[in-house]
Amino acid sequence: MSKFLTVFGAVCVLFIAYVIYLANDAGEFRTLVNQHPGQCRQIPGMPGSEDITIHPDGRFAYISSDDRRSVISGNPSPGAIYRYDLNTPSATPVNLTPDADLDFRPHGISLYVGADGRETLFVVNHPGESLFGTPEGNASGPLHTIEVFDVTGDTLLHRQTHANELLISPNDVVGVDHDRFYVSNDHGSGPGALRQLEDYLRLPLANVVYFDGEAFGEAADRLSYANGINVSPDGAQLYVAEVSRNRINVYQRDPASGSLTHQQGIDVGFGADNIEIDPATGDLWIGGHPRLLTFIRHAADESVLSPSQAVRVRPGAPEYQVSTEFIDAGELISGASVAAWRDGRLLIGSVFEDHIVDCAL
Repeated sequence: MSKFLTVFGAVCVLFIAYVIYLANDAGEFRTLVNQHPGQCRQIPGMPGSEDITIHPDGRFAYISSDDRRSVISGNPSPGAIYRYDLNTPSATPVNLTPDADLDFRPHGISLYVGADGRETLFVVNHPGESLFGTPEGNASGPLHTIEVFDVTGDTLLHRQTHANELLISPNDVVGVDHDRFYVSNDHGSGPGALRQLEDYLRLPLANVVYFDGEAFGEAADRLSYANGINVSPDGAQLYVAEVSRNRINVYQRDPASGSLTHQQGIDVGFGADNIEIDPATGDLWIGGHPRLLTFIRHAADESVLSPSQAVRVRPGAPEYQVSTEFIDAGELISGASVAAWRDGRLLIGSVFEDHIVDCAL
């Protein structure tokens, strides 16, 4: 009996130690002070604006919107892609997908603009399954897809749907031309106990897959909750966020084959979500969660405020330079997932809130 109690006590001590270690690594003991750059205002009307990307010329922001609270409550509404005019004061965001049905549940997005000005928008879609509830869409269709749209003036013209068994739990996408793209899978397993183990034990089962214009294939593996993904302005580096490891992975990219070679990891000190790139400087702008476990509570209960953070990562030699540009305790915006910067404007989106934040420096 005494041996059993000794073993049981040792297991309990190890469990408590791991919980404390996990909470500390998740930022739960961090002291946060609000840091708002310039004048920041809330722009309503786009619930669950999980991802934002800005046109390279700075005219418009494209915003992925999905009311995840309504999905969780069992009353889903169609998702949408909005366009927000950055040059017009008090502009109202425009829904570019007004005819979308319940099968449209947009997540990560990527805008590719060719040298000739042609624009393609790639959208991660969850018609059959998501981390935050299952919509009442077409149960006979694929669980996850990548939707490809051609941007023509004020219209999105749907061009193609990609579905594949390698799209296990797609989170974000980045286009490298009008047909080829990379996708991050935030988990390597479907819903259930193993997925929960991935989260709490931070098992490296997530990956990145590449579509070369004809077929999907794995491009990078052994990632823990792979999330935001983007490429450098010259296309030579690919960046992938690992939320639960508080870091950004840098890969050397072969433009011809699409193959990736891991170069280094950048510790950003918080739960990095989506990655946006400033085309003028190559700086990475990253929104995310300074307290990850609080964000999990926020996901389950909207009355729980989840702090938000945005950092800038400047490429440099020998190291990347990380600086915090925005912190909010959760009152201005909770659960930030993206920070998009262009010419003195910083846009912050989130997983659940009914608004974005627009900061003018």
